[in-house]
Amino acid sequence: MSAHALFVTAAYAITAIVLAGLIGWILLDQRARKRELAALEAAGVRRRSDKAVKS
Repeated sequence: MSAHALFVTAAYAITAIVLAGLIGWILLDQRARKRELAALEAAGVRRRSDKAVKS
């Protein structure tokens, strides 16, 4: 394998690892935020958007 092909392969591999890490981090953070929202809603805290529109 030439030096150029090795460099390109390594660059793609590093990019794939970084992207997989970012996607994993986002998914873990999403789960944590959903748990926090569920805890707040269970404690009686409501979102402003949940207020009934008075007509």
